[in-house]
Amino acid sequence: MIGILSFVGFTALVGLIAYLATRKTDEKTSDGYFLAGRSLTAGVIAGSLLLTNLSTEQIVGLNGSAYKDGLSVMAWETLAAITMVVTAIFLLPRYLKGGLTTVPQFLAKRFDVATKTITSGLFLTGYVVVLLPVILYSGSVAISGMFNIPELLNVSDKTSVIICIWGIGVIGSIYAVFGGLKAVAVSDSINAVGLLIGGILIPVFGLMAIGDGSVIEGLESLSANQAERLDSTGEFWQEVPFVTLFTGMMLVQLFYWGTNQQIIQRALGAKNLAEGQKGLLLAAFIKILGPVILVLPGMIAYQYFNGEIASNMAYGELVRAVLPKPLVGFFAAVLFGAILSSFNSVLNSSVTLFGLDIYKQHINKEASERTVVKYGKVFGVCLALAAMFIAPLIDSAGSIFDYLQEVNGIYNIPILTIIVVGYLTKRVPAIAAKIAIFLGSGLYIVSQFIIGPNRVGTALEAAAAKGITDETTLRIIEAEAYPHYLHIMAILFLLNVAIMLIIGYFKPRSEAYVQEYTKQVEITPYKYVKQVGLVICLVVVAIYVMFAK
Repeated sequence: MIGILSFVGFTALVGLIAYLATRKTDEKTSDGYFLAGRSLTAGVIAGSLLLTNLSTEQIVGLNGSAYKDGLSVMAWETLAAITMVVTAIFLLPRYLKGGLTTVPQFLAKRFDVATKTITSGLFLTGYVVVLLPVILYSGSVAISGMFNIPELLNVSDKTSVIICIWGIGVIGSIYAVFGGLKAVAVSDSINAVGLLIGGILIPVFGLMAIGDGSVIEGLESLSANQAERLDSTGEFWQEVPFVTLFTGMMLVQLFYWGTNQQIIQRALGAKNLAEGQKGLLLAAFIKILGPVILVLPGMIAYQYFNGEIASNMAYGELVRAVLPKPLVGFFAAVLFGAILSSFNSVLNSSVTLFGLDIYKQHINKEASERTVVKYGKVFGVCLALAAMFIAPLIDSAGSIFDYLQEVNGIYNIPILTIIVVGYLTKRVPAIAAKIAIFLGSGLYIVSQFIIGPNRVGTALEAAAAKGITDETTLRIIEAEAYPHYLHIMAILFLLNVAIMLIIGYFKPRSEAYVQEYTKQVEITPYKYVKQVGLVICLVVVAIYVMFAK
């Protein structure tokens, strides 16, 4: 009961603060509703970036991956810092110079409106079919388990998850649809503090549990018992092979932190370029510490449970086993904040994309800003309802993190390709962008969901016929049967770039593209952006060298 009361109290406090912070923001305009009136400062941007990124599919999923493969999965966290530096130095100045509200808006100016619409459609499809339902489902499983909802309400596990899905969905919708970006960003920043505190408590108590009450002894025990797993360089058959760091991994990270509307919208709402850059750099520094929350608990769980439980259960079981009972309610509230943050951030970005890139562009070109915001909210409600209906259909959140990354490849690499080529060239035409989008998506679908599964299935059938049952051996056989999806992404990226450049060479635009400065925000860069960025990159490299075997 104490846990539930602290959970409700913390959640209500966050909502009240967010409401008070947004009372004076004019949310009847596009900038006010979608970009918080272009008023966000570095601290708010950093907090919102981190909480938007962090949710149960990461906390549960990545710790499950660490339980399985050890330290090598930290690449999903540490390498993000480098791409955030790239975004701060190269992409954000261009975004703010053009006064963008959505990333696809740039594509309309650089290529044409059809390219923008196709891209917005891809984003929205990915959000409603994959991302939103997964966030709702994985979050609901975690909350249901921590509060033991089935026993509390005397319902089945399935009914309990559905109740949590709708609870999270409704509350998240209120934040995102009716509060706009500023409400989302403010609540993110508050939850960021709680999540960092709660997230660090888990490995602290976990290390004490395996170190006879001492964190230092716990670290020594971890180092002694898992020396081989404390390796930053993954094997070719593991989730993150070391060589993928130089192929698709950096592309996925650059798309996510530099071009994904869900994420970059926080930086687009900056009051000026310097604040936006400082926000990204601050988030990058904190991101380097991500493995403490998202990898270390999984490795502790591996030792605590002697590797005898399912990897997807590792984090939840560790929390229940090591966290003092009075703190469980607080941590559940913080975790709920993380779930809510990811859900309402994706939903807010979806409303933005629909309102500006589809409704205003194709449905009602003469619509006032008030009307655009109104119908954007209506769409947001429909999107949230669709996600809430789809979420229970997801069978398992087992390897959800790796699954998300692979499925997102359908649209992330094609979109990254046309944005990169769009900024780095001046005469590549719109037809090249359209071909790259459809060809990139089509080839990836064929590769990963038709050819790959067939080849892997055949190899595993042959292994079964030989009586091979060892899990590591089966993973090696699977990895040898077909290239890692991150390698496929890199190959398709290079292919798409080459095709676009060839088309641009033989059929260039009649006039070279020149980006105009809209003067909506001041674009004087942060004085030390390059120096701070270099330090961040060197720290990441040092960490890899330190833990490389």
